[in-house]
Amino acid sequence: MNTNNESILTKSHAVKPIYSITPFTLLDFPHITACILWFSGCNMKCLYCYNPEIVSGKGQFSYEDSLSFLKKRQTLLDGVILSGGECTSHKHFIPFLKEVKQLGYAVKIDTNGSNSALLAEIIKLKLVDYIALDFKSLPDNYKKITQSDLFDSFQKTLDILLEYKVKFEVRTTYHSDLISISDLKKMILFLEQKGYIGYYYIQNFINNTPTIGNLNYSTKLTEIENLSTKRIKAVLR
Repeated sequence: MNTNNESILTKSHAVKPIYSITPFTLLDFPHITACILWFSGCNMKCLYCYNPEIVSGKGQFSYEDSLSFLKKRQTLLDGVILSGGECTSHKHFIPFLKEVKQLGYAVKIDTNGSNSALLAEIIKLKLVDYIALDFKSLPDNYKKITQSDLFDSFQKTLDILLEYKVKFEVRTTYHSDLISISDLKKMILFLEQKGYIGYYYIQNFINNTPTIGNLNYSTKLTEIENLSTKRIKAVLR
């Protein structure tokens, strides 16, 4: 292992950025057996967030704790998913990624796109294999949904992913009180104008689930075929 990275992570041993670890998943990293490291804290407070305890909670595991877990799982897992919360908001994230890659793992990052400069560096260093980018909404209600002013940062991240041609997907959580069918059509048009080609994943809000915004019941989407275009395929998850 890189001793410089080890030194940085050893010094930060008292810091515990990771809230919890899901030891195994076949659903979250396309064609990869993986675990999920859930990073605590987030620079957004999305009303429909399913992980309020992670966003507002304190981490339980240090980077060294997580690397120890990954070393023990090398023969069982092929990939690591870094999720949250917002994983890219934590210090020493790149040295940690280097250690993960040196263990031979494929890396997927779930992100709200708020840290475009860091993601650009990670891509240039070839420290990520797949990115899931959350498209919260267009600017007119972005602040309402996310409680942040970070749409421009999201847009910069999307531009970077398109420029560097890294493997990534775009996804949106649908709640009928927050986003309309008309909004989704405009979001797809925005992606087309940016030059995005591929799948656009739309996931229904799960009712009766604790969230940051204590939202009302959401009417579920059941058919979205009419949202697809020649270049973008809308897929309901």
